[in-house]
Amino acid sequence: MSIKDWPANERPREKLLLKGSNALTDAELLAIFLRTGIAGKTAVDLARDLLNEFGSLQALLDADENRFCQGKGLGSAKYAQLQAVLEMAKRHFVEVLQRGDALTSPHATRAYLSAQLRGYSYEVFACLFLDNQHRVIQLEELFRGTIDGASVYPREVAKRALFHNAAAVIFAHNHPSGINEPSQADKQITDKLKQALNLFDIRVLDHFIIGDGQPYSFSEHGLL
Repeated sequence: MSIKDWPANERPREKLLLKGSNALTDAELLAIFLRTGIAGKTAVDLARDLLNEFGSLQALLDADENRFCQGKGLGSAKYAQLQAVLEMAKRHFVEVLQRGDALTSPHATRAYLSAQLRGYSYEVFACLFLDNQHRVIQLEELFRGTIDGASVYPREVAKRALFHNAAAVIFAHNHPSGINEPSQADKQITDKLKQALNLFDIRVLDHFIIGDGQPYSFSEHGLL
């Protein structure tokens, strides 16, 4: 049965317009991006097959061109289209969090940091510098490491915070493994950073770990 023959409230595009994008499954969102299916499969069926093949939506989005194009119904044109969509999303969140706007939305912060740090094959430690009204000053990627971790130096973080005259900071780093639970080393370096910045009255508001699914928040788990 064609998607056009489905009830209106079950068609991905109509469902999105009626209930919002949050109401859609990964397969339904991907189906809207695909627009059409292949012989014998609707766009939703194809989307489900692709999610099973790649393992997750994030794995599909992070795939390089060669791996992406191996997927059924995909190709270089779709890859280029996807990269354009991802870049537009990244630039959108940059504008949302640009200086002059108070940081009031945890969802936007998560989405922005996730967009900036997702897809790296190695660990990246970044710091979001904020003024005393929690307006964004700058996001900086401060340290890069191997797939196993990045060396983070509190002295360098403090120097950059003072350079920006920051009153508060939010840390973020990615886990290339996809596991977004903090390691003991993550907890220890966060405590060291907090102690170092306390000497300059700079508050640590949160530390996010970017992996598969929802970014992990140190603040929400009582670790700050």
